[in-house]
Amino acid sequence: MDILRSHVASGESDIAKFYANKTILVTGATGFMGKVLVEKLLRSCGDLNVIYLLIRTKKGVDPSVRKEQYFKCVIFSKLLEKNPGIVDKVRVVKGDLLEPDLGLSANDTTLASNVEVVFHCAANVRFDQPLRPMVMMNVVGTLKVLRLAEKMSHLQALVHVSTSYCQCNESVLEERAYPAPQNPYSIIEMVETMDDAALAEITPKLLNGLPNTYAYSKALSEDLICRYNNKLPIIITRPSIVTAAIHEPLPGWIEGVNGPTGLMIGAARGVIRSMHCNPDYASTVIPVDKAINGMILCGYQRGKATQEKKGSEQTGVEFCNLCISSKALMSWGDSIETGRRFFYETPLSFALWYPGGSIKKNYYHHLFCVIFFHYLPAYFIDFWLLVFGQKPFLLNVQRKVSMGLKLLQYYTTKDWEFRNERFQEMSSQLNALDQDLFDTSVGQVNWETYISNYIVGMRTYILGESEETLPQARKVLRRLYILDWVAKILFWSLSFWFLWTHLDGFVERGDAFIRSSLSNIYHERNSTIHA
Repeated sequence: MDILRSHVASGESDIAKFYANKTILVTGATGFMGKVLVEKLLRSCGDLNVIYLLIRTKKGVDPSVRKEQYFKCVIFSKLLEKNPGIVDKVRVVKGDLLEPDLGLSANDTTLASNVEVVFHCAANVRFDQPLRPMVMMNVVGTLKVLRLAEKMSHLQALVHVSTSYCQCNESVLEERAYPAPQNPYSIIEMVETMDDAALAEITPKLLNGLPNTYAYSKALSEDLICRYNNKLPIIITRPSIVTAAIHEPLPGWIEGVNGPTGLMIGAARGVIRSMHCNPDYASTVIPVDKAINGMILCGYQRGKATQEKKGSEQTGVEFCNLCISSKALMSWGDSIETGRRFFYETPLSFALWYPGGSIKKNYYHHLFCVIFFHYLPAYFIDFWLLVFGQKPFLLNVQRKVSMGLKLLQYYTTKDWEFRNERFQEMSSQLNALDQDLFDTSVGQVNWETYISNYIVGMRTYILGESEETLPQARKVLRRLYILDWVAKILFWSLSFWFLWTHLDGFVERGDAFIRSSLSNIYHERNSTIHA
């Protein structure tokens, strides 16, 4: 207790002290989580020595040029205003997880000689990929990072980013190792030798109930890492669905349209009218800043343990599920209804129709709505676009929407249980300053405020719609509201008119059917009696 008081009094961060003068390697630094990680390390652990970013050449743009573009991201603005020289602590290493030996020069011993902490964030996170690219990036790429880590003479912690959905066949995900469905080395050999057609044919058998190749590749990666059990100081982190920032680096900051973000945009544009989901289940999300703080804490705790056991054998791979307990989360139903309410307050500047629709617990009810409220309007609008000489597009949009909904409904129709004792306990072991700087607490989250900021962040950072566009967006929403009601009144009026004008015919045909049925029954009965 006295030690805790001295830390608070001196304003000393144990975590920042651990990372001071450390040399860090980050893979996947250009991704959503990678950017937040780098920004947080630079801002809260500014005394670190250097951060190496493993970056590949992309679309002909050299990694050095990509570094300049990297720091133009809005999340670095405040940091660079206060300390523009901090960028000198970031160095780019040209490399690629898909290249032999990560694309590093055989003579380049910088990483092996100096790196003390590795954050392996790089991954292919798409749910619709065939097996080969997933295994090559997420499994073989991880193997290459492990082999590089073996050469690091001063390594204290390797933080690997997995996912809470790596063991979807388990009813409860504990913070421990699970064997993969197959030997990862055998799958690597298979992927490297078999052709695409053969791989596509065997993939369903390999998945064995897992929803996609992403989850499968992450299960293989974890199994592979566990084979380095006593060789490297590794901790595997398993975040759930990572969403917009709650506080840092900016409230509501988000990048990319994967997962819930894409659904929100589709619903706000009036394109998505139905979603298959159980509204009572917890929305298993975690704000990106909470997940990143958890990763940094995992690196700190694993590194401290390595320092204390220096010279002795490693204690094995450790695990931490970066998840929020179900009781502290909003349900899918409450989240979607809250989001709908805030979308009416902060609508998008462009929408194809008035945002509406609802979630469907029953799959066949959802399928019915998809046909009548997704595809039929798409065919209707595309037909008139063709008539007026315009290029049709809505049917293709709906096909992509349906694919996205199909991929996500697996996660929104299951009641997930992720054990997170370690994640919950990490904060209690910190001094007061670190609890504030690297906050992982989620018990008192105001989810309504979070969703409101999420929507504003989505408008601002993804769609580029400033606050000045809101008055016009609200006018557009009012027009769509009127148009939506006109369409509903017209539809029900026509339906009523059709039924009314054809009612006599329906009655006559119904009466004839009943008479015919009774007559048949009467004749069959008489035939039976005479027999």
